[in-house]
Amino acid sequence: MRIDKLLFFLRLAKSRSLALSWAEAGHIRLNGRRIEKGSAAVRIGDIITMPLGDAVLTLKLLSVPVRRGPASEAQLFYQRID
Repeated sequence: MRIDKLLFFLRLAKSRSLALSWAEAGHIRLNGRRIEKGSAAVRIGDIITMPLGDAVLTLKLLSVPVRRGPASEAQLFYQRID
């Protein structure tokens, strides 16, 4: 799945175009590597690091969502790493 679509489905970005702009600006790291394309492939077990407000969010992808559901459902697909 594409990183921009994933961030939208996980409700971390309000729109897919916003997630795409974050990726193209280089704000997101995938498994420690800086990505610059919204089309970067994400798989189960990947570690995603990104700024969220004033903090840095690090999460591990547990499963790939099929749709953009409610927030309570979206939180089941990843685990926050502190």
